[in-house]
Amino acid sequence: MESSALAEINSLESGQFIARLGGIYEDSPWVPAAVAGQRPFASPRHLIDAMRAAVEGAAPEDQLRLIRAHPDLAGRLAMAGGLSDCSREEQSGVGLDRLGAAEFAEFQELNTRYRAKHGFPFIICVRLTDKAGILEAFRRRIASGTEEEIQTALREIHHIARLRLHDLFGM
Repeated sequence: MESSALAEINSLESGQFIARLGGIYEDSPWVPAAVAGQRPFASPRHLIDAMRAAVEGAAPEDQLRLIRAHPDLAGRLAMAGGLSDCSREEQSGVGLDRLGAAEFAEFQELNTRYRAKHGFPFIICVRLTDKAGILEAFRRRIASGTEEEIQTALREIHHIARLRLHDLFGM
């Protein structure tokens, strides 16, 4: 049986569908645009799977554009209040908006080193860890190769998107 939220999503005009789901994959409306023609979705899981497949099947430059659409953790954009609502809630949920001076400095240094090495922001699904886990992963993953980090970032992005869709559907 189709939920009322899914029924609403399925019934939206294509532009509305894209606008409504454009933030699920951080500031990347091309993802819901790629699946809009597959409606109606039988379940939220089918929608989640379709969006994931769109990302996985995308050209490498589109995947990098998606990765680069994500903000730095506890970065300047966060401090200036420029995060998307979802990112702000996710980062504040693990206390990244309440860092002490030393923690903030460490995040800034890690963000700078990671971007310098890989050319994109460090991405982790903060809702599936805590501040200590984020820092441990950050320190460890800086040493990884860039191709490995692209794949890791995409996996983390899929976790983020899945949880955002779960929120949308009250799952």
